Amino acid sequence: MDLLAHLEAYVATADEASFSRAADRLGIAQPLLSRRIKTLEGHFGGPLFDRSRRRVTTTELGVLLLPYARDVLDRAQRLRYAAHSARLSRVRAVGVPADCAPAALAHVIRAATEHGVTLGMRELPPHERESGLADGSLAYAVLRVPVERAAWRVPLGLASAAEGPDPRPGSGRTVHLEELRPRRRRTAAEPSGTLPLLMPAEDQVPSFEDRLARAAARAGLPEGRVRPAGPAATALAETLAGRALLLCAEPFARRHGARWAPLGDRSLHRGYEVGAPPGRQGTGEVPGWLAVRLAAAVGASAAGSGAPRSAAHGDDVPARLAARG
Repeated sequence: MDLLAHLEAYVATADEASFSRAADRLGIAQPLLSRRIKTLEGHFGGPLFDRSRRRVTTTELGVLLLPYARDVLDRAQRLRYAAHSARLSRVRAVGVPADCAPAALAHVIRAATEHGVTLGMRELPPHERESGLADGSLAYAVLRVPVERAAWRVPLGLASAAEGPDPRPGSGRTVHLEELRPRRRRTAAEPSGTLPLLMPAEDQVPSFEDRLARAAARAGLPEGRVRPAGPAATALAETLAGRALLLCAEPFARRHGARWAPLGDRSLHRGYEVGAPPGRQGTGEVPGWLAVRLAAAVGASAAGSGAPRSAAHGDDVPARLAARG
């Protein structure tokens, strides 16, 4: 028995004092309403209405149970309203790289609010963003993919101390890994040939690590020169102290006061796409406005283009500026 539907028939009949008017009020056929009342009477063990008179009247049992029936229907209505509100206001978790600018992520959240969506940003390493989509804990995620098949591309470069004698990594011109080989005759003004290259967690994905290792080997860099970076704060402190070079994107370096120069090897760019969990109703596709703003938040350009895709789509200027730090 659909208890709520039967209680609705009961309450409507008590209010209208008529089976026909109650059926009209509920938008159902009168025989169906009568059957529901009859079923409910059998369930409660007694008649709810006196049908012997011309006008339908409520029996003593019907009068006694009526307030409880109204309360059940009222609670059910409030439950439906609460569920509807929860669906509308549900926070959808988004997995993003840890080096996104907070101001850029704030622009994403603001844009989502304008589209009637509440987003919560989770800064996660690449493998956790991917697994979050797989287990459903994330509604959307910025995923690392090989740059040649990426929708979005972030140029990588080397960050170095803002003040220091080495002109190459911080000079602003393109840097090639070959330039970082140790020289036979090295002066104090040229220490970059011995500084370790720190690779942050965002780049510790198998496809990129293999590619970087091969590039370093071709460039003649000593084995072990490229090292996984530890905690971000420690790696940044080592870089700003002049004891390391940090692989990162330009916005990150600029935000933290480091010098930055792009790597000449475009195959070492970061490749990204924005994904959603597949196989569920309403998921599997990422809204275009969200993909554009998340790409801007990571400082990405459309693959094959030197301009941020947000610019190509007429996106707001503050979001682009925030993405650049």
